[in-house]
Amino acid sequence: MSWNLRLRSARAPDPLVTLRLQVRLGELAAELRRVEEDPAVYARAHHWLAVQGAYDGLLREACRLAGLPTVTAPLRAGDHAAAGERLREELELSSRGWSW
Repeated sequence: MSWNLRLRSARAPDPLVTLRLQVRLGELAAELRRVEEDPAVYARAHHWLAVQGAYDGLLREACRLAGLPTVTAPLRAGDHAAAGERLREELELSSRGWSW
């Protein structure tokens, strides 16, 4: 592999990986809205926390893929990002053309 190819691949993430992340973020965001809007969801708080944790983890992964700094260490199962940090990450990704 030539030096230019390695350098180029280190800068530009695989577009299919990026797309897969965006699609999954969209699915999780829709699931969060569904849980918030439906008071009849069984174990609603638990379900919401689980989906929010998955969303936060994928958001962090998207930031790493886009080359954005993250303030805290990678999230572990059950960890959640602060709302302000989540918003900052979403805005940074949106400003770089990400959508979900």
